[in-house]
Amino acid sequence: MANRDKVGCSSAPLPLDRVLAALVASAEQLGRRWEAAARVRCGKAPGAAAVGKAEGKVEVIEMHTPLFYATCALGGVLSTGLTHLAVTPLDLVKCNMQVDPSKYRDIPSAFGVMLHEQGPRGFFKGWMATLVGYSCQGACKFGFYEFFKKCYSDFAGPENAERLRTLIYLAASASAEVIADLALCPMEAVKIRVQTQPGFARCLMDGLPKIVQSEGAFGLYKGLLPLWGRQVPYTMMKFACFETIVEMVYKHAVPKPKDQCSKPLQLAVSFAAGYIAGVFCAAISHPADNLVSFLNNAHGATVAQFWLLTNSSYFQAVRTLGMWGLFTRGLPLRIIMVGTLTGAQWATYDAFKVFVGLPTSGGVVRSCAAASSLRQEGHEKQN
Repeated sequence: MANRDKVGCSSAPLPLDRVLAALVASAEQLGRRWEAAARVRCGKAPGAAAVGKAEGKVEVIEMHTPLFYATCALGGVLSTGLTHLAVTPLDLVKCNMQVDPSKYRDIPSAFGVMLHEQGPRGFFKGWMATLVGYSCQGACKFGFYEFFKKCYSDFAGPENAERLRTLIYLAASASAEVIADLALCPMEAVKIRVQTQPGFARCLMDGLPKIVQSEGAFGLYKGLLPLWGRQVPYTMMKFACFETIVEMVYKHAVPKPKDQCSKPLQLAVSFAAGYIAGVFCAAISHPADNLVSFLNNAHGATVAQFWLLTNSSYFQAVRTLGMWGLFTRGLPLRIIMVGTLTGAQWATYDAFKVFVGLPTSGGVVRSCAAASSLRQEGHEKQN
């Protein structure tokens, strides 16, 4: 304990309310530091050499501080919101294939039917709900993942944090996604209605009030249970697979340690690991994704029908889709979409972290106490 106090690192996790308050209070400081980082990298800041290290690296943000979590949250906004916006046409075709398979039989015919009926602009229906919903989800997902990963690794202790790192990845990502889906669910409900019900609404601005007026505010959350069923396993696979694949690549495929590799190589590893993880994500979460599309598209359903798992609405959805359709309908397109999406998300997220002076994601998680112990051993060896 004394050693940890000397290096200024406590193993006690930071309370959640303090983190949220500090995120708000640090917004202006965050902007100033990002601006300083950009100026230093461009060589425009006076005394830029004094800001950086002797090797030319810039330390802007200290790890596991409120500013660090805010930075990760903003990286999540950029990576998740923009990438989901880019694949809106694929998502639109997928949702319509899930909801009306008789009309949209396969991927080529679905694109052809939609192009004929709605024109090129129709492929971006629901783009506003997609951008807002997944930006909020990305902020919560990446920010809270780093927070919970730190908490759980500290809770496990220095001896167990590395040995149980896969369980820490799974627990941290599941905890973060439960919170993130609360922000995503209303926008997902509006998006699916706009994309699959012609004439329902033009965009988020008129679609959201329509749902609230007809079904109440809780009508926006009637798909929350299947959304958790889709997103929580998806995110657990996304983070645990990514972290494990990155660790294996640097251990077996790359001939030198990660911190000695160039930034472009590290970003390439992030994209490749993210794409592979995305393929597994799509497969494990696809049945719940079919349920989300089917239930959110249902006409005249009440909130109670969607909140009670014993209600016939869920069994009706399974009977309508069939077990084979539940697991396979729209799966090839979703594998293409989710694989590309996940790879692009990790590459964008890590590119943003590199820009602000943080290391790229992936590798062995060590608790704060373990890091302190390593630093203490290093000082002893030097002495």
